[in-house]
Amino acid sequence: MTTAEKTQTAKTPETAPKTAPKTAPKTATETAPDMTAPATQQMTGAEMVLKALADQDVEVVFGYPGGAVLPIYDALFKQNQVRHVLVRHEQGAVHSAEGYARSCGKVGVVLVTSGPGATNAVTGLTDALMDSIPVVCLTGQVPTHLIGNDAFQEADTTGITRPCTKHNYLVKRIEDLPRVMHEAFIVASTGRPGPVVVDLPKDILFAVGAYVGPEQIKMKSYRPQVEPVPDAIDQAVELLRHAKRPIIYSGGGVINAGPHASELLTKLVRTTGFPCTNTLMGLGAMPASDPHFLGMLGMHGTYEANLAMYNCDVMLNVGARFDDRVTGNLKEFSPNSKKIHIDIDPSSINKNVKVDLPIVADAGNALQAILDRWNHKKCAPDGAALSAWWKQIDAWKAKKCLSFDQQGDVIKPQYAIQRLYELTKDRDDVFITTEVGQHQMWAAQHFHFEKPNRWMTSGGLGTMGYGLPAAIGVQMAHRDALVIDIAGEASILMNIQEMSTAVQYRLPVKVFILNNQWMGMVRQWQELIHGGRYSESYTEALPDFVKLAEGFHGVGLRATNVNELDDVILKMIETDAPVIADICVDEKENCFPMIPSGAPHYQMLLGPDDQADKPQSEEGMVLV
Repeated sequence: MTTAEKTQTAKTPETAPKTAPKTAPKTATETAPDMTAPATQQMTGAEMVLKALADQDVEVVFGYPGGAVLPIYDALFKQNQVRHVLVRHEQGAVHSAEGYARSCGKVGVVLVTSGPGATNAVTGLTDALMDSIPVVCLTGQVPTHLIGNDAFQEADTTGITRPCTKHNYLVKRIEDLPRVMHEAFIVASTGRPGPVVVDLPKDILFAVGAYVGPEQIKMKSYRPQVEPVPDAIDQAVELLRHAKRPIIYSGGGVINAGPHASELLTKLVRTTGFPCTNTLMGLGAMPASDPHFLGMLGMHGTYEANLAMYNCDVMLNVGARFDDRVTGNLKEFSPNSKKIHIDIDPSSINKNVKVDLPIVADAGNALQAILDRWNHKKCAPDGAALSAWWKQIDAWKAKKCLSFDQQGDVIKPQYAIQRLYELTKDRDDVFITTEVGQHQMWAAQHFHFEKPNRWMTSGGLGTMGYGLPAAIGVQMAHRDALVIDIAGEASILMNIQEMSTAVQYRLPVKVFILNNQWMGMVRQWQELIHGGRYSESYTEALPDFVKLAEGFHGVGLRATNVNELDDVILKMIETDAPVIADICVDEKENCFPMIPSGAPHYQMLLGPDDQADKPQSEEGMVLV
């Protein structure tokens, strides 16, 4: 049962001293709030924050202290239930919370101070909003009587974060604090997940009031629809059973709905025999080894996935938002298909692509309903049509669009990812985070995910610097797992300071840098679209990453040719410490396939000989 479903009646507050002791205790634990005390008691605002976190089963907070939040840090010092991880930058704190949340399904929690502490968190909050990651960010604020006076380290945090959060709060009364804290977790984790900011003025943190537990909070105005309308499920099943060229297209919403939703997606695909493709955020929802899986779709998706999307006659979209990197030219996106869209967020339906059948529901609940109805009606697909459809898809697969030529000593970046996958695939728990750029796309193409929640990347916002702090968050959630950040040499420098965090907390994260000395994706676009005018995309003063790792008291490794690659990967895996592996790869390699921005799916560039300004041959396509 979720917090939102509990409806117990509030109890009368018990009496307690209204002021805190004036003298400091001899030991830190003498005034610690009792985390097991009854749900209603008197305590300071700072103690309420910690008590609420404990009641919400929060195990770790990623944060950075400052004057406005020192009362919370003081309360944190006096208890042992909630652990704190000291990051080196507030952006890193939010990305760490994202990695934690994405990998384990719980809400990630962030604690930052007022002013620059809050504004530094904005990039992470926007990233979490775009990718639907549940995060609660606690920000310090100047005392209430100074708000609006341009006080030291004051910022209009609620105003600044309104566009980049699912919801935000400014707490002006101690009486509201417990309710706001618990509501923040409900809002962040239910419906379409997202980040929630709670702005906490310093005087509220010192004030004393009555704490109430989560079982006494009931939100009346926030009721996400999680169950599908039965009539819509019936219509969906009828469309699917009569489809000639069906495709199932799943996104991050399936991952967010929990592992059971991924199991149901796989079951539906295998029951129907339909092809399935994942978005970048949906990788792992369908086992990559399943023969029904066509790979990722979109700008750097596979030839077969994109052409199947273009030529399908019935599309089932489960938990994806029709992102522009997936749709390309909207006028030519699956022009002759009936589109079914399952999404828990009604505002995402018909936002980018007009659909024929909207289903507002939790992805897992909707998939279960479709399966139940399909089995109850003893449905079967059109066997002859489906066989012909798979024959066409197999012809597209024969293009082998992800092939590359690994010759000579120079390491191809695709080969580096391939070897990383082969040398880690037999381990029980492997989690991959990425930075943003070519390496991110190569990782999506060549590292194969059999389970959900093993792939953490910045999809919607494309945030350079995401991968390392996200890996720290993942490692905090899974202490014994192998956690690897696949990085580029430019992107990793955005938040390289978080290596210090990894070392301090003995988190053996691995940073696997595909070092081509360029901002690779920028260089690729400049080469293909801007006439080879490489404006400010080459980095001339890169650090020695081996020495940089050692400077952070980690381990540095380097591979400069193919013969060294496997040894470096194995040593990286076996090292029980933070590692930076500098893999020197081909500087000129581009990431293919590629659909130029705004082009339709059939205008894919399959290699360096294709031209961005002309459509590809349409031979062998259905193009109905």
